Amino acid sequence: MEPFAAVEIIAAKRDHNELTDLQIDWIIDAYTRGVVADEQMSALLMAILLNGMNSREISRWTNAMINSGERMDWSKLDRKTADKHSTGGVGDKITLPLAPLVAACGGAVPQLSGRGLGHTGGTLDKLESIPGWRASLTNDEMLKVLQETGAVICAAGAGLAPADKKLYALRDVTATVEAIPLIASSIMSKKIAEGTSALVLDVKTGSGAFMSDPAKASELARTMVQLGKDAGVKTRALVTAMDVPLGLTAGNALEVRESVEVLAGGGPSDVVELTIILAREMIDAAGIVGKDPETALKDGSAMDHWRRMISAQGGDPDAALPVARETHVVKAANSGTITTMDAMKVGVSAWRLGAGRSKQGEKVQAGAGIELHAKPGDYIAAGAPLMTLHTDEAARFPRALEILEGAVTIVEGGTVNRLPLVLERI
Repeated sequence: MEPFAAVEIIAAKRDHNELTDLQIDWIIDAYTRGVVADEQMSALLMAILLNGMNSREISRWTNAMINSGERMDWSKLDRKTADKHSTGGVGDKITLPLAPLVAACGGAVPQLSGRGLGHTGGTLDKLESIPGWRASLTNDEMLKVLQETGAVICAAGAGLAPADKKLYALRDVTATVEAIPLIASSIMSKKIAEGTSALVLDVKTGSGAFMSDPAKASELARTMVQLGKDAGVKTRALVTAMDVPLGLTAGNALEVRESVEVLAGGGPSDVVELTIILAREMIDAAGIVGKDPETALKDGSAMDHWRRMISAQGGDPDAALPVARETHVVKAANSGTITTMDAMKVGVSAWRLGAGRSKQGEKVQAGAGIELHAKPGDYIAAGAPLMTLHTDEAARFPRALEILEGAVTIVEGGTVNRLPLVLERI
């Protein structure tokens, strides 16, 4: 006999009431067990989206999701753990150089990542463009890679917050993705179950971000930091800019190539700057005493850790990366300063070229995406290359070009209004 009926809990939230701890524990557990039907959980999710949750409810909801599965344990490691989570954006390849960089500075980074859905690329999709590299590791394999190389980037196992996996798929098809309590609990249940001692959140805002409004991004960041603290994880957040794509590439193998450039001491300045800022935050939050990230990029030790991490997961760090069969160059229509570049449009265009997927389980093209030759603030001459589109199927170009209409503004003597790279630190 079940202690509650789903209908009562749905009605309580529909009528603006608080859910009790026991109601929350039961509904998450009963939904995971299949006792509560999808249509009932859909109704509750919509009630939460419309009527919200207070901090106690969000904290309990997160905890119930963590308790639906296992918790990782890194106590056997001889170094402190730190992790980063980004809410995603266009050209956001920061995890790739960041994990080996923090490892080179003396930390251990257990980075459980996901695949891309929609216009934001998934870290695992990017890394799978490296020949031989594999995303799925057992817990024992993860521990071994961490002990040997200081960093692991892999897929979260089925045992980690299984309630979130079910809820995430349901939110996707019921227009309830945007609810801050549900976003925060989804991200934090996985990150807390992952067992890291320190967590730095990179919450993106601007046109290419999931939370385009900076005030909403700030609210999400504060909610997640509080959830981390409630769970005993040292948590801090940075709200960072995603009004313009990050770096000069959007797409899987293209972003890996750019990440390797950063690890080699080069790469675009915004990617380098954000990687170093986040590395310092992670090291500080975890209390790691080691070398400074800037030094580790310059002396080659971050690159050494990257090569070892890729090799430990079956990848060949020396292998040539896949290249798309077809390219199309977009040229500047007029001369002037680039004043705006809509990150969302660039992201959707890369997705239409085959860099992303429109439904779970779809294959992505390793070589597809967009390479930028200039960004806001740069002066460009009429007819000069603005971006190169890459895809294996030329038939994809028209739709990819269609979304880029009006994505870039070029004005003679124009001024640029960019968001600062870091808007807020929480």
